[in-house]
Amino acid sequence: MAAAPLYCVCRQPYDVSRFMIECDICKDWFHGSCVQVEEHQAVDIDVYHCPNCDVLQGPSLMKKRHNWHRHDYTEPDDGSKPVQAGTSVFIKELQNRTFASGEEIMRRMKGEQVTPRYLERHGFNYPIGVTEMEGLGLKLPPPTFSVKDVEQYVGGDKVIDVIDVARQADSKMKLSEFIKYFTTPHRPKVLNLISLEFSDTKMSELVEVPDVAQKMSWVENYWPDDSFFPKPFVQKYCLMGVKDSYTDFHIDFGGTSVWYHVLWGEKVFYLIKPTPANLALYEAWSSSPNQSEVFFGDKVEKCYKCIVPQGTTLLIPTGWIHAVLTSQDCMAFGGNFLHNLNIGMQLRCYEMERRLKTPDLFKFPYFEAICWYVAKNLLEMLKELREDNCPPSTYLVEGVKALISALRTWLKREVTEPTSEVPDHIRPNHLIKELTKEIRYLEEEPVSGSKPVKSQGSGCGVASGSNGCPATRSTLEKLCQARQARRAARRLREQQRQAPKVPSNLDILERHTREVLRRLEVGPLEEDEAFCAKVHGKLNKVSTASAAAAESLDDNHLRLMLSRHLLFLNALRCKQVLCSPCRERPTSPSTEEAIQGMLSMAGLLCSSKPEKVASPQKPWWSSPGQCSPLEQREAAQHQHRLQGDKSPMDSQGNSSEAWDNQGLPSPLNRSHGSSPETDYQYCDPSMSPPLHPSKRHAPNPPPISNQATKGKRPKKGMATAKQRLGKILKLNRHSRVFV
Repeated sequence: MAAAPLYCVCRQPYDVSRFMIECDICKDWFHGSCVQVEEHQAVDIDVYHCPNCDVLQGPSLMKKRHNWHRHDYTEPDDGSKPVQAGTSVFIKELQNRTFASGEEIMRRMKGEQVTPRYLERHGFNYPIGVTEMEGLGLKLPPPTFSVKDVEQYVGGDKVIDVIDVARQADSKMKLSEFIKYFTTPHRPKVLNLISLEFSDTKMSELVEVPDVAQKMSWVENYWPDDSFFPKPFVQKYCLMGVKDSYTDFHIDFGGTSVWYHVLWGEKVFYLIKPTPANLALYEAWSSSPNQSEVFFGDKVEKCYKCIVPQGTTLLIPTGWIHAVLTSQDCMAFGGNFLHNLNIGMQLRCYEMERRLKTPDLFKFPYFEAICWYVAKNLLEMLKELREDNCPPSTYLVEGVKALISALRTWLKREVTEPTSEVPDHIRPNHLIKELTKEIRYLEEEPVSGSKPVKSQGSGCGVASGSNGCPATRSTLEKLCQARQARRAARRLREQQRQAPKVPSNLDILERHTREVLRRLEVGPLEEDEAFCAKVHGKLNKVSTASAAAAESLDDNHLRLMLSRHLLFLNALRCKQVLCSPCRERPTSPSTEEAIQGMLSMAGLLCSSKPEKVASPQKPWWSSPGQCSPLEQREAAQHQHRLQGDKSPMDSQGNSSEAWDNQGLPSPLNRSHGSSPETDYQYCDPSMSPPLHPSKRHAPNPPPISNQATKGKRPKKGMATAKQRLGKILKLNRHSRVFV
């Protein structure tokens, strides 16, 4: 493979990112930085001689000037061609023109008055001038800050785009070269720097944008941190222009609103209102071949002149057509921001840029992507307002309608122009459908004008009645808190849906119980030696007396103990379902203790505290007062079956003779001196701690029967427990089981 050709005195291959110039003698190419030729200087050279040819042929030949009113000053000056924008003749004529005063449209305000709340109430349709900066939230360097300080903070090697004003053409150069030009008393041409974005430099720490721009900005509020697209940086610009710098009429990219602050020097703005007629004229003028020869201010009904002196801040709304003249050397700071107040106008300006085939370099970065992010957030906002029964502001409804129309157009355009800016995690068709549905709700069910209207875009918002009077502070705080709570709950639900579900103690216990039931149905547990050894070991850890008592129980008693565990488990499940609106809500402390106790018994949870050993003098099952009435009733029913009790049963399987007039099992009402066989009630407090008094059952519950429930369906969980209990009791009574 052939090696890449080498160029210049540095003998390096061609680099598309670096400016190069061809020698007209030897036809070799040279980097401008290697031969000390700037890009803006190259257009003035007629015949270039490289350093090698310069020795033999002499210095390069420069172009001869024939006029001062044309971009190409080499054209013959016959006086028949019109003046072009930016030339020295044009600047003189502009300064002698008469315009309408900017005070006719300018709103003079104090910094503390310029807030999102004010703009939401009164609109942001006219320029705002601020001279008293207190309360605006704007932070800037002192007026002594110079262009050399900019070079120190940003770095002299940074490549910037500058405008050759006389030709209205862009060229690239290093910041250090521009600073050298700016500080030179003799300037052969007028250069203007308006595109130095410094958010990623040290100078960014010296500047904070106004609060109103920060709080309303789409990028600051809606751009996600995990976006695939790089975040647009358009909020902090440093503008350095020498005297007679001029920028012709334009609309800022994407219809963004602008804030300007003149640190020192002076700027003159020529402002034109963005009426439909003026916008149509502007688009026709921008696409015309003789655009530079026509002063657009002459084509509209009114063009306003606004002088911005040192220390003044100017805010220009969406879509305003404006030109800027630097009447004296000036340094200014500014920034652009999209917002909710003028969505329709922003989209219209963007579509105009597409029709005019504006290069991507001069368009808002990833404009369509930010619109998709905004659409997703506005959908959430509309849902919250509907839940609050607060109708959204008119500007927001109209903006969402315009946004829906634009999103549909972009999706159709993807078929022929596959340059998608749709974020990966957004379903575009579903999002458009949901937004359309919310607008339909507003149109089909209009809310009375007497109800409060909540504003959007600045924190918790503002509510006002039909007469525009603000609501009370307490009402606003409640609305704000409710809105924040809903957002937090929605985020929590999304996180829970995405995160893998961790089994709770109750889930572990249920799995263990089902496994034991499965083993009982298959056959005796003694066949599984490992399992039996584990169970015996865990029971021996509780107490010697407990282990001895467990060995003395017959199979029916042990099955009854297992059924009690399963019944208690279903009761816990029922408690969680019926008493808590959220299934993920943690159980109460007493319930959690019960679950952990059963897990400890099953060998699935080891307690860090030493367990108390039951007293051998008193059997651990001989305390009926610690058993719940439901457990006592089940034990009594089982005891009657063991004794061959033939008493008639009701429709639910309960013995009518087993209950006295008080609704308690008859064995519990006998004297304390009766035999242990008749007084036996199964209850194991060491395995299942007693419930908190507020969680216990009623002391004398009525019997469960069709008559008691009057044909109603029994509570959830009880029928399942009884079915399981009956199934266990039907097993072989002669097999020994240890649990």
